[in-house]
Amino acid sequence: MTEYSIRTRSEDETAQFAQQLAELLKPGDVLTLEGDLGAGKTAFAKGLASGLGVTRIVNSPTFTIIKEYSGELPLYHMDVYRLEDSDEDIGFEEYFHGDGICVVEWAHFIQDYLPSEYLTVSIDYVDDYTRLLKLFPRGAHFESVAADVIG
Repeated sequence: MTEYSIRTRSEDETAQFAQQLAELLKPGDVLTLEGDLGAGKTAFAKGLASGLGVTRIVNSPTFTIIKEYSGELPLYHMDVYRLEDSDEDIGFEEYFHGDGICVVEWAHFIQDYLPSEYLTVSIDYVDDYTRLLKLFPRGAHFESVAADVIG
């Protein structure tokens, strides 16, 4: 699997990168977000939402598991951390093959439900300002998206 990476040097740069990525996505695309607490997953999700034309405030869906936002394309932001050690299917298929973009935090907890093609974005904390974003595409569409956004 090919890995693409880019360093961002502020929360704004992370959000701007996600905005650029959003412009390359199409209905039914699934992104998984991995990273430690405080790494910048929510900043990334906010940038992605902005790139999709979402005007509502975006925050982590930790307690609701899924938050839905309207934009040029719907955004389904999932935090499945609380589903660890659970085999509960909360309708993932409908979201993953729907008309919006899915962003899944802690996706390794629902690995069996993920579609065969998706883009993993791993965010590593480097220092107080710098993050290393690594993209791992699964499938030809996401290979193209990753190559285009990293440029």
